[in-house]
Amino acid sequence: MNIKTFINELQKLNISPTKEQLKQSETYAKMLLEYNKKFNLTAITKQEDIYLKHFYDSLTITKEIDLDQELKVLDIGTGAGFPGIVLKIFFPKLDLILLDSNNKKISFLNEVIKELGLKKIKCIHGRAEELPTNYREYFDIVTSRAVANLRVLTELSIPYLKVNGYFISLKGKADEELKEAESTLKVLNCEIEKIDKFILPDQVSERAIIKIRKEKETPDTYPRKYDKIKKQVLK
Repeated sequence: MNIKTFINELQKLNISPTKEQLKQSETYAKMLLEYNKKFNLTAITKQEDIYLKHFYDSLTITKEIDLDQELKVLDIGTGAGFPGIVLKIFFPKLDLILLDSNNKKISFLNEVIKELGLKKIKCIHGRAEELPTNYREYFDIVTSRAVANLRVLTELSIPYLKVNGYFISLKGKADEELKEAESTLKVLNCEIEKIDKFILPDQVSERAIIKIRKEKETPDTYPRKYDKIKKQVLK
């Protein structure tokens, strides 16, 4: 995806990028390619693929939620900044926290934030189940892109959402994961509001956006330790 195609596809998402946002995106792409020579940030190593499979893919979340407002957002397992950094570039009103357990990636993200001059954004090195209790019931939106099984992600995400907040999971194929997550969704007082399946403009890559709404407060016993979440399904 070249820049012109990127802009055209964003307009279909009702995003009209400014010159500054496009400049920030270009700088971010260059930093990804440069740092990737030293650290394993992403398997995608071509600029055209970065714009399609990282930048555009991250912004498809706008199909399901209006981000042009002051929202508290948590990006779990952000990796090299997807979707978090991309969302912050194009929706600067967001109050964003990027969470990842890989310290090298967190160091990279701090460099990106500094270079791009981003505000109201913070990086945390750690795991979701170990977040401080002051973040419980705190966020309007929790999101995660291609990190873990949906059942596991649901338990890691829902406790940090406000009631009526949304967990939005960006996935490839997800039919099997959706079945596995059914009982977890019930126990954690949330429901799937919408599933949007589509194909990226390359006409090959399948995607699914799963929009989950939190209906009631989460019991203090969740999230459990990660090993227990993986081994024992909530029922």
